Amino acid sequence: MPQAGKSGTGSGGSAQGGSTPREGLGARAAALRLLMAVWQDGEMLAGLVDAPDGPLERLEPSERARAQRLALATLRGTAAADTLLGPFLRKAPPPRVRAILRLATVELAQGGAAHGVVDGAVALARQDRKTGHLSGLVNAVLRQVATTAPERWPDLPPQRLPGWLRGRLQSAWGGKVTAAIEAVQAAAPPLDLTPRAMSVDEAAALAAEADGTVLPTGSVRLPGGAQVSALPGYGEGTFWVQDAAAALPARVLAPRPGERVLDMCAAPGGKTLQLAAAGARVTALDISGPRLARLHENLARAELEAEVVTGDALHYAGIPGGFDAVLLDAPCSATGTIRRHPELPFVRAAADIKPLVALQAEMIDHALTLLRPGGRLVFCTCSLLPDEGEAQARAALARHPALVADPAALDLPGVAPDWRGPDGLRLRPDHWADRGGMDGFFVAAFRNGAGDAA
Repeated sequence: MPQAGKSGTGSGGSAQGGSTPREGLGARAAALRLLMAVWQDGEMLAGLVDAPDGPLERLEPSERARAQRLALATLRGTAAADTLLGPFLRKAPPPRVRAILRLATVELAQGGAAHGVVDGAVALARQDRKTGHLSGLVNAVLRQVATTAPERWPDLPPQRLPGWLRGRLQSAWGGKVTAAIEAVQAAAPPLDLTPRAMSVDEAAALAAEADGTVLPTGSVRLPGGAQVSALPGYGEGTFWVQDAAAALPARVLAPRPGERVLDMCAAPGGKTLQLAAAGARVTALDISGPRLARLHENLARAELEAEVVTGDALHYAGIPGGFDAVLLDAPCSATGTIRRHPELPFVRAAADIKPLVALQAEMIDHALTLLRPGGRLVFCTCSLLPDEGEAQARAALARHPALVADPAALDLPGVAPDWRGPDGLRLRPDHWADRGGMDGFFVAAFRNGAGDAA
């Protein structure tokens, strides 16, 4: 099935630019292509950055990283950039010119040297014959923006969510919480690591080696922009990148050594690694072969084993007798991951939600057919919408009389009492706001009570 809501990791760091027009032009041009793909074609960055013929294909690693930082910063600051540009534009420029102006304005506001940023933007305008005649406009506007952008930027409000999503969040969580979520999403997120051995000592040792901090739930948090592959223990697979919120569903499942466990929508694989590290015999199922390729790489790096199956989860037949436990991280709107994927508000639409909710219900129903009597099911989505979380959990219980909620499974170290609700665990970006927040998730735990053998 389509993996609409699987999250991955973003690039943090500053969006500062170079000091000469040609310095960093390749990164700026690539960032511009990324932005145009989002704003005009509705594409997600994750599918663009690794594409063999994508915007970043011919860049050196440092320039690739810089292009991503520039694009992400611009997506997080689009509305603020428009506010700064507004007084100097009598009418909306063509889309490519508007993208150039936004990109340069964000770079200026975040400390980029004015000469290099402005001249780089002019060069970008001249690269296309359709916008070359507007290079003078780009130059004039940005020279005016450069005089005030750094001072005004910190006081501008954070990027507001699109109306269809903001309204739903306000209805669900209230205006104050929605504003707090937007404030967290405006900043580049930190980097979270999951230690292979989930112990207090292991987390403390990893934090000390990587210059990070141990979060209450046991993940290790580093500042955004850290180079993961250079960290001690990366090559040995002693940790992997995984948002602290995304690490909780596997802990809720609490696999035991030797248990047969299905990771039903496994890619990119963080939860599979957790389950395998706990000693479970894991089947990792996903429809995306390319995404599973990364899972194979991570399993090899961590020296962990899992049966990896490429296929449609709704047509997967399972194993004789059923699995002891199933982890279903279902496709969803991914509205909980906007802090790492700021392009989502420009790509998602209200019409996307209903089909996803229907798909999630189908996947829950099928997951139960793959579970042995007395087995455990953890359902989760990286969504902030109750339709994809709390309401989905209630509906599953109503459809399946033998299905039993298992709230005790949610009693994990570091889980704050106010994260708990009557239907499951509700995680929001504004939780731990002073630490950099977390991804939004809903997690529910169930037991298959039919012929209960637990």
